[in-house]
Amino acid sequence: MPLSSMTGFARAHGSHGSWRWHWEVRSVNARGLDLRVRLPEGFESLEQPTRILAAERFTRGGITIALTVDSEASRGAIRINHEALNQILTAIRTLEGTVKAGPPSLDGILALKGVIETQSSEVTETELGARDAAVLSSLTLALDGLATARREEGARLNAFLSAQTTRLAELVGEAAALASTQPQLLQARLKAALDQLGANQAGVTPDRIAQEVALLLVRADVREEIDRLKAHLAQASDLLASKGAQGRRLDFLAQEFNREANTLCSKSSDIPLTRIGLEMKATIDQFREQVQNVE
Repeated sequence: MPLSSMTGFARAHGSHGSWRWHWEVRSVNARGLDLRVRLPEGFESLEQPTRILAAERFTRGGITIALTVDSEASRGAIRINHEALNQILTAIRTLEGTVKAGPPSLDGILALKGVIETQSSEVTETELGARDAAVLSSLTLALDGLATARREEGARLNAFLSAQTTRLAELVGEAAALASTQPQLLQARLKAALDQLGANQAGVTPDRIAQEVALLLVRADVREEIDRLKAHLAQASDLLASKGAQGRRLDFLAQEFNREANTLCSKSSDIPLTRIGLEMKATIDQFREQVQNVE
Protein backbone atom coordinates (compact mmCIF):
# COMPACT_ATOMS: atom_id res chain seq x y z
CA MET A 1 0.00 0.00 0.00
CA PRO A 2 1.56 3.33 -1.03
CA LEU A 3 0.56 5.48 1.94
CA SER A 4 1.13 4.78 5.62
CA SER A 5 -0.61 6.44 8.55
CA MET A 6 1.22 7.61 11.67
CA THR A 7 -1.37 6.11 14.04
CA GLY A 8 -1.49 2.48 15.12
CA PHE A 9 -1.06 -0.08 17.88
CA ALA A 10 0.47 -3.55 18.13
CA ARG A 11 1.47 -6.06 20.77
CA ALA A 12 3.71 -9.14 20.88
CA HIS A 13 4.39 -11.75 23.56
CA GLY A 14 7.49 -13.83 24.12
CA SER A 15 9.19 -16.23 26.51
CA HIS A 16 12.59 -17.73 27.16
CA GLY A 17 13.14 -20.23 29.93
CA SER A 18 11.41 -18.90 33.03
CA TRP A 19 11.13 -15.39 31.56
CA ARG A 20 7.84 -14.07 30.20
CA TRP A 21 7.30 -10.66 28.61
CA HIS A 22 5.18 -8.63 26.25
CA TRP A 23 5.82 -5.57 24.09
CA GLU A 24 3.30 -2.82 23.42
CA VAL A 25 3.95 -0.26 20.67
CA ARG A 26 1.75 2.78 20.04
CA SER A 27 2.07 5.42 17.38
CA VAL A 28 0.50 8.88 17.04
CA ASN A 29 1.05 11.93 14.84
CA ALA A 30 4.33 13.84 15.13
CA ARG A 31 6.34 16.25 13.01
CA GLY A 32 9.27 13.82 12.89
CA LEU A 33 10.24 10.49 14.42
CA ASP A 34 9.89 10.72 18.20
CA LEU A 35 10.78 7.43 19.93
CA ARG A 36 10.02 6.82 23.60
CA VAL A 37 11.34 3.55 25.02
CA ARG A 38 10.26 2.21 28.42
CA LEU A 39 12.25 -0.74 29.73
CA PRO A 40 12.22 -2.41 33.17
CA GLU A 41 15.27 -2.63 35.40
CA GLY A 42 17.87 -5.01 34.06
CA PHE A 43 16.92 -4.45 30.41
CA GLU A 44 18.49 -1.03 29.89
CA SER A 45 21.00 -2.44 27.38
CA LEU A 46 18.13 -3.09 24.95
CA GLU A 47 17.27 0.58 24.49
CA GLN A 48 19.68 1.30 21.66
CA PRO A 49 18.82 -1.87 19.66
CA THR A 50 15.15 -1.05 20.20
CA ARG A 51 15.60 2.42 18.74
CA ILE A 52 17.51 1.06 15.77
CA LEU A 53 14.82 -1.51 14.96
CA ALA A 54 12.11 1.18 15.11
CA ALA A 55 14.07 3.68 13.00
CA GLU A 56 14.57 1.01 10.33
CA ARG A 57 10.78 0.78 9.86
CA PHE A 58 9.44 4.28 10.46
CA THR A 59 10.38 7.83 9.48
CA ARG A 60 7.64 9.82 11.25
CA GLY A 61 5.36 9.45 14.23
CA GLY A 62 5.42 9.67 18.01
CA ILE A 63 6.11 6.03 18.88
CA THR A 64 6.02 4.67 22.42
CA ILE A 65 7.62 1.25 22.95
CA ALA A 66 7.05 -0.42 26.31
CA LEU A 67 8.38 -3.75 27.62
CA THR A 68 6.75 -5.55 30.55
CA VAL A 69 8.63 -8.53 32.02
CA ASP A 70 7.58 -11.28 34.41
CA SER A 71 10.06 -13.95 35.48
CA GLU A 72 9.92 -16.68 38.07
CA ALA A 73 13.70 -16.69 38.07
CA SER A 74 13.85 -12.94 38.74
CA ARG A 75 11.71 -13.29 41.83
CA GLY A 76 14.00 -15.95 43.25
CA ALA A 77 13.69 -17.63 46.65
CA ILE A 78 12.33 -15.86 49.71
CA ARG A 79 14.22 -15.94 53.04
CA ILE A 80 13.86 -14.30 56.43
CA ASN A 81 16.66 -11.99 57.55
CA HIS A 82 16.98 -13.26 61.14
CA GLU A 83 19.41 -10.54 62.14
CA ALA A 84 16.93 -7.80 61.16
CA LEU A 85 14.07 -9.75 62.76
CA ASN A 86 15.94 -10.07 66.09
CA GLN A 87 16.69 -6.36 66.12
CA ILE A 88 13.02 -5.55 65.62
CA LEU A 89 11.92 -8.00 68.35
CA THR A 90 14.48 -6.52 70.76
CA ALA A 91 13.17 -3.03 70.03
CA ILE A 92 9.60 -4.18 70.67
CA ARG A 93 10.52 -5.67 74.05
CA THR A 94 12.41 -2.48 74.99
CA LEU A 95 9.38 -0.34 74.26
CA GLU A 96 6.90 -2.55 76.14
CA GLY A 97 5.36 -0.56 78.94
CA THR A 98 6.71 2.68 77.55
CA VAL A 99 4.39 3.08 74.62
CA LYS A 100 0.71 2.25 74.78
CA ALA A 101 0.10 -0.08 71.84
CA GLY A 102 -1.34 -3.44 71.09
CA PRO A 103 0.90 -6.45 70.58
CA PRO A 104 2.47 -6.60 67.12
CA SER A 105 1.07 -9.12 64.67
CA LEU A 106 3.19 -11.58 62.74
CA ASP A 107 2.15 -10.27 59.33
CA GLY A 108 2.93 -6.72 60.51
CA ILE A 109 6.44 -7.69 61.56
CA LEU A 110 7.10 -9.59 58.35
CA ALA A 111 5.92 -6.58 56.34
CA LEU A 112 8.66 -4.41 57.83
CA LYS A 113 11.43 -3.50 55.42
CA GLY A 114 14.43 -5.82 55.56
CA VAL A 115 12.74 -8.74 57.33
CA ILE A 116 11.83 -10.57 54.11
CA GLU A 117 14.48 -10.74 51.39
CA THR A 118 14.41 -12.12 47.87
CA GLN A 119 17.41 -14.05 46.65
CA SER A 120 17.73 -13.67 42.91
CA SER A 121 18.93 -16.63 40.91
CA GLU A 122 22.32 -16.30 39.34
CA VAL A 123 22.06 -15.86 35.56
CA THR A 124 25.11 -16.31 33.34
CA GLU A 125 26.10 -13.88 30.61
CA THR A 126 25.29 -16.52 28.01
CA GLU A 127 21.78 -16.94 29.40
CA LEU A 128 21.26 -13.18 29.48
CA GLY A 129 22.43 -12.88 25.88
CA ALA A 130 20.02 -15.58 24.73
CA ARG A 131 17.21 -13.96 26.69
CA ASP A 132 17.87 -10.50 25.23
CA ALA A 133 18.03 -11.92 21.70
CA ALA A 134 14.64 -13.55 22.22
CA VAL A 135 13.20 -10.31 23.63
CA LEU A 136 14.40 -8.33 20.60
CA SER A 137 13.08 -11.01 18.26
CA SER A 138 9.58 -10.56 19.67
CA LEU A 139 10.02 -6.78 19.40
CA THR A 140 10.41 -7.14 15.64
CA LEU A 141 7.03 -8.88 15.57
CA ALA A 142 5.44 -5.98 17.46
CA LEU A 143 7.06 -3.38 15.20
CA ASP A 144 6.05 -5.28 12.08
CA GLY A 145 2.52 -5.45 13.47
CA LEU A 146 2.55 -1.69 14.00
CA ALA A 147 3.78 -1.15 10.44
CA THR A 148 0.92 -3.32 9.15
CA ALA A 149 -1.63 -1.38 11.21
CA ARG A 150 -0.26 1.92 9.90
CA ARG A 151 -0.40 0.69 6.30
CA GLU A 152 -4.01 -0.45 6.73
CA GLU A 153 -4.96 2.95 8.10
CA GLY A 154 -2.93 4.49 5.26
CA ALA A 155 -5.07 2.64 2.72
CA ARG A 156 -8.19 4.24 4.20
CA LEU A 157 -6.49 7.64 4.12
CA ASN A 158 -5.49 7.06 0.51
CA ALA A 159 -9.09 6.37 -0.48
CA PHE A 160 -10.31 9.52 1.27
CA LEU A 161 -7.57 11.76 -0.13
CA SER A 162 -8.10 10.39 -3.64
CA ALA A 163 -11.79 11.21 -3.38
CA GLN A 164 -10.94 14.74 -2.25
CA THR A 165 -8.56 15.31 -5.17
CA THR A 166 -11.24 14.01 -7.56
CA ARG A 167 -13.70 16.51 -6.12
CA LEU A 168 -11.12 19.29 -6.38
CA ALA A 169 -10.52 18.41 -10.03
CA GLU A 170 -14.26 18.73 -10.67
CA LEU A 171 -14.36 22.13 -8.98
CA VAL A 172 -11.33 23.34 -10.94
CA GLY A 173 -13.08 22.29 -14.15
CA GLU A 174 -16.20 24.20 -13.15
CA ALA A 175 -14.10 27.26 -12.25
CA ALA A 176 -12.32 27.10 -15.62
CA ALA A 177 -15.66 27.01 -17.44
CA LEU A 178 -16.95 30.02 -15.53
CA ALA A 179 -13.69 31.92 -15.99
CA SER A 180 -14.06 31.65 -19.76
CA THR A 181 -17.32 33.60 -19.59
CA GLN A 182 -15.82 36.46 -17.54
CA PRO A 183 -15.04 38.82 -20.50
CA GLN A 184 -18.62 38.85 -21.74
CA LEU A 185 -20.03 39.23 -18.24
CA LEU A 186 -17.71 42.10 -17.33
CA GLN A 187 -18.42 43.89 -20.58
CA ALA A 188 -22.17 43.53 -20.10
CA ARG A 189 -21.99 44.74 -16.49
CA LEU A 190 -19.85 47.75 -17.34
CA LYS A 191 -22.11 48.72 -20.22
CA ALA A 192 -25.22 48.35 -18.03
CA ALA A 193 -23.64 50.53 -15.36
CA LEU A 194 -22.71 53.20 -17.89
CA ASP A 195 -26.16 53.13 -19.40
CA GLN A 196 -27.69 53.55 -15.97
CA LEU A 197 -25.51 56.58 -15.31
CA GLY A 198 -26.17 58.03 -18.72
CA ALA A 199 -22.48 57.85 -19.51
CA ASN A 200 -23.03 56.93 -23.14
CA GLN A 201 -24.54 60.37 -23.67
CA ALA A 202 -21.38 61.83 -22.13
CA GLY A 203 -19.34 60.54 -25.03
CA VAL A 204 -18.02 57.19 -23.74
CA THR A 205 -17.11 55.25 -26.88
CA PRO A 206 -17.17 51.46 -27.39
CA ASP A 207 -13.35 51.54 -27.54
CA ARG A 208 -13.23 53.16 -24.12
CA ILE A 209 -15.56 50.49 -22.77
CA ALA A 210 -13.34 47.80 -24.28
CA GLN A 211 -10.30 49.32 -22.56
CA GLU A 212 -12.03 49.36 -19.20
CA VAL A 213 -13.17 45.76 -19.67
CA ALA A 214 -9.60 44.77 -20.52
CA LEU A 215 -8.31 46.34 -17.29
CA LEU A 216 -10.98 44.57 -15.28
CA LEU A 217 -10.13 41.28 -16.95
CA VAL A 218 -6.46 41.61 -16.07
CA ARG A 219 -7.37 42.05 -12.41
CA ALA A 220 -9.95 39.24 -12.48
CA ASP A 221 -7.97 36.77 -14.60
CA VAL A 222 -7.83 33.44 -12.72
CA ARG A 223 -6.34 31.33 -15.50
CA GLU A 224 -2.94 31.19 -13.80
CA GLU A 225 -4.53 30.02 -10.54
CA ILE A 226 -6.52 27.37 -12.39
CA ASP A 227 -3.41 26.18 -14.28
CA ARG A 228 -1.46 25.92 -11.01
CA LEU A 229 -4.32 24.07 -9.33
CA LYS A 230 -4.33 21.56 -12.20
CA ALA A 231 -0.56 21.10 -11.84
CA HIS A 232 -0.91 20.60 -8.07
CA LEU A 233 -3.66 18.02 -8.62
CA ALA A 234 -1.41 16.07 -10.98
CA GLN A 235 1.36 16.13 -8.39
CA ALA A 236 -1.05 15.03 -5.65
CA SER A 237 -2.11 12.02 -7.74
CA ASP A 238 1.54 11.07 -8.22
CA LEU A 239 2.25 11.36 -4.49
CA LEU A 240 -0.80 9.27 -3.54
CA ALA A 241 0.44 6.54 -5.87
CA SER A 242 4.04 6.72 -4.62
CA LYS A 243 5.68 4.58 -1.98
CA GLY A 244 7.46 5.92 1.06
CA ALA A 245 6.77 8.77 3.46
CA GLN A 246 4.81 11.38 1.50
CA GLY A 247 3.10 13.18 4.40
CA ARG A 248 5.31 16.29 4.40
CA ARG A 249 5.02 16.71 0.62
CA LEU A 250 1.25 16.31 0.73
CA ASP A 251 1.02 18.84 3.57
CA PHE A 252 3.02 21.36 1.56
CA LEU A 253 0.83 20.67 -1.47
CA ALA A 254 -2.31 21.29 0.60
CA GLN A 255 -0.90 24.71 1.54
CA GLU A 256 -0.38 25.47 -2.16
CA PHE A 257 -3.93 24.36 -2.92
CA ASN A 258 -5.23 26.73 -0.28
CA ARG A 259 -3.13 29.64 -1.53
CA GLU A 260 -4.47 29.31 -5.07
CA ALA A 261 -8.06 28.92 -3.87
CA ASN A 262 -7.72 32.08 -1.75
CA THR A 263 -6.42 34.05 -4.73
CA LEU A 264 -9.21 32.72 -6.94
CA CYS A 265 -11.82 33.89 -4.44
CA SER A 266 -10.23 37.32 -4.10
CA LYS A 267 -10.13 37.80 -7.90
CA SER A 268 -13.60 36.48 -8.55
CA SER A 269 -16.11 39.00 -9.84
CA ASP A 270 -18.87 36.43 -10.15
CA ILE A 271 -20.95 34.92 -7.35
CA PRO A 272 -21.01 31.36 -8.82
CA LEU A 273 -17.21 31.44 -9.19
CA THR A 274 -16.84 32.65 -5.61
CA ARG A 275 -19.04 29.82 -4.40
CA ILE A 276 -16.85 27.33 -6.24
CA GLY A 277 -13.77 28.88 -4.64
CA LEU A 278 -15.30 28.57 -1.18
CA GLU A 279 -16.19 24.93 -1.79
CA MET A 280 -12.62 24.37 -2.93
CA LYS A 281 -11.37 25.82 0.36
CA ALA A 282 -13.67 23.53 2.38
CA THR A 283 -12.50 20.49 0.42
CA ILE A 284 -8.86 21.52 0.80
CA ASP A 285 -9.31 21.92 4.57
CA GLN A 286 -10.64 18.35 4.79
CA PHE A 287 -7.76 17.15 2.61
CA ARG A 288 -5.14 18.86 4.76
CA GLU A 289 -6.69 17.66 8.03
CA GLN A 290 -6.31 14.04 6.95
CA VAL A 291 -2.86 14.63 5.46
CA GLN A 292 -1.66 15.35 9.02
CA ASN A 293 -2.06 11.60 9.69
CA VAL A 294 0.13 10.51 6.77
CA GLU A 295 3.71 9.39 7.47
